[in-house]
Amino acid sequence: MKASEIQALLDEPACDHNHKEKSGCARPKPGATAGGCSFDGAQIALLPIADVAHIVHGPIACAGSSWDNRGTRSSGPTLFRIGMTTDLSETDVVMGRGEKRLFHAIRQAIDSYAPAAVFVYNTCVTALIGDDVDAVCRAATEHWGVPVVPVDAAGFYGTKNLGNRLAGEAMFKHVIGTREPAPPPPRSDGRPTWDINLIGEYNIAGEFWHVAPLFDELGLRILCTLSGDSRFAEVQTMHRARVNMVVCAKALLNVARKMQQNFGIPFFEGSFYGVADMSAALRDFARLIGDPDLAARTEVVIAREEARSHAALEPWRERLAGKRVLLYTGGVKSWSIVSALQDLGMKVVATGTKKSTEEDKARIRELMGDETKMIDDGSPKALLSTYREYKADILIAGGRNLYTALKARIPFLDINQEREFGYAGYDGMVELARQLALSMESPVWEAVRRPAPWAAQQGPGSVLTA
Repeated sequence: MKASEIQALLDEPACDHNHKEKSGCARPKPGATAGGCSFDGAQIALLPIADVAHIVHGPIACAGSSWDNRGTRSSGPTLFRIGMTTDLSETDVVMGRGEKRLFHAIRQAIDSYAPAAVFVYNTCVTALIGDDVDAVCRAATEHWGVPVVPVDAAGFYGTKNLGNRLAGEAMFKHVIGTREPAPPPPRSDGRPTWDINLIGEYNIAGEFWHVAPLFDELGLRILCTLSGDSRFAEVQTMHRARVNMVVCAKALLNVARKMQQNFGIPFFEGSFYGVADMSAALRDFARLIGDPDLAARTEVVIAREEARSHAALEPWRERLAGKRVLLYTGGVKSWSIVSALQDLGMKVVATGTKKSTEEDKARIRELMGDETKMIDDGSPKALLSTYREYKADILIAGGRNLYTALKARIPFLDINQEREFGYAGYDGMVELARQLALSMESPVWEAVRRPAPWAAQQGPGSVLTA
């Protein structure tokens, strides 16, 4: 990929902070990919497309480090869970056999699994030696009649967020608009069906399944979620939606903007975390579609679901009210989870912003105030220091911080993509409250903080003997 094309993705016109000197999409600096490279970001964005064969073109380490690193769920095909790679060796690189290996890998994937499409991910090594991945994909498409899509997102291009956008660019360039959707089935009440897309929704731990029934009830047909529990044919039809919702902050904002420019589809940014944000998302769909009947029915559904949710949350709120939280995550979760925790009466004393954009930080200030503590340093020492300084009751972070919390004997809740529980929607909010209470009230904390029996029996300066 040309440097000018990468810079165009960094200079995203739909980002409000784009014109500022301190941009959330600044040019990558040395070490910027420590939290995830562009290749990793591209796979995160596209791997949940369940009926596609995902081939990593490069050494096996790239595939091994990236496969199944997001806990997305599929209601059907599981082809995305098979890790495929060309497994280039040093000899392949020296002898220039990369393109040939790739062509044969595509053939094997098609013959063995009959995928709806094949995605080929370029990596650092193959980008550096100049393999023409685009040409191989075109030749394979012509030879087998199966769409083979190049995803040029070599790791050294930049950060994980840039990789998300590179993946979106590949979808817009090669996939979106190449198929027409089937007509919607008639509704029993005779009302129209409105087609929508969710961009940046990954169905982590199956959490979107909490939300989907509400869209069905309102007559909002989801053409595609890019990319949780999605299918290749659904991505092809995204251009026929009436409204797009960007769920995961700025990760795939370029897709929404280009669909607005090319197909006239309006979009908004929102979140499914927390009662207030869930209701706001439903209202925004009704507002942009502009149907008075849909707006009225949306208010009825919101009133019903909020009442049901508040009733289910009441006993949990009594147990969680006033508890102090240290939240270390990034991107959309740095503010959307804040909103959800505030719905429960909890106080977020500090939040991580390492992977957050300027808009994410602005929303944090709006929710928490201008004096809020934002954390860029995610080292164990910094996290534990902040935890003690602000007298937090629980650390909410990603799985990599689990052992930091356990060694420090403090309550911990996993909020990142490896988690086992879904927290989106009204039902997900109840699950979040339940997991928070169970984590903080576990009897294990009292047990592990109690002095060891032998320490209490020994006096100062005593020496234990075998």
